[in-house]
Amino acid sequence: MTSLRLPLLESVFCAVSLGAIVLDGERRIVLWNTWMVRHSGLEHEQVLGRDFFEVCPGLRGGRVDAAIQHALYNNFPSLLSQTLNKAPFELFMRGERVQQAVEITPIAVEGAPRHCLIQVSDVSIAVGREKLLREQAMVLRSQTFSDGLTGIANRRHFDVAMEKEHRRAKRSGTPLTLLMIDIDHFKAYNDHYGHQKGDQCLIQVAAALAGMLKRPCDLMARYGGEEFAMILPETDIDQAMLMADAIRARAQELAIPHERSSDASQLITVSIGIATQKADAVVEIDALIGSADRALYQAKRSGRNRIATA
Repeated sequence: MTSLRLPLLESVFCAVSLGAIVLDGERRIVLWNTWMVRHSGLEHEQVLGRDFFEVCPGLRGGRVDAAIQHALYNNFPSLLSQTLNKAPFELFMRGERVQQAVEITPIAVEGAPRHCLIQVSDVSIAVGREKLLREQAMVLRSQTFSDGLTGIANRRHFDVAMEKEHRRAKRSGTPLTLLMIDIDHFKAYNDHYGHQKGDQCLIQVAAALAGMLKRPCDLMARYGGEEFAMILPETDIDQAMLMADAIRARAQELAIPHERSSDASQLITVSIGIATQKADAVVEIDALIGSADRALYQAKRSGRNRIATA
């Protein structure tokens, strides 16, 4: 039975579905199993007896090298983080590099210097699953914070951003401006041209106005129906007026026909209400939104295609 033990052990190592490499105390390869042959392309006779880092020069000086030293000289096992060491060995399956988990274990050999076992597991499926879950999470987050029709921020995103920017403005003592923007006579447009055209109009206006924002902190959101909200941090009333006037002009430049509009141009136009929280006069979020809403109503009551301030 004793004479069979070593060949049996080697056969087991070659049969398992993971990479198995055994190094002696001089870091020479004494076992290179069939799994390693299959995925590295290196046959047993090409590697046995050779220095490990001659066979795998890319691993010299890295995390695997340090783990081998710990195993051989300090009798200390190591499990390499798959997150930090995704594919240390040049192993391939169907033309793609195998994602790996690597474990290095010291082995006591009677009457001989300590050896070490390197186990390499294929974790490509797990890595692919994690990637898919991350992508799905990103899509879900995008759906949670984006308007399904226009693709810009939705009301929930607006609420979160408004809370954040309000806190920041209060903390830093900077102004915060809110613009409420409404497409004029949109119900008449929908009734005349149909809901499909109405949706196209919303998409076109939203894209054009959102494209005017240049700073990462600015936000354009669909507030509801044909109404949009624009958060402009660190923006005073004079700067807000310039921005609002540019928005009003940009909407007209789209030249979307609107035969039922009362505007002489018979094009889609927008009305805008502006409310600014001054650096030295902090107000509650609801009060700021209410002021912008009242300013928007004033702009519409004054004839539409206009800007009004709170």
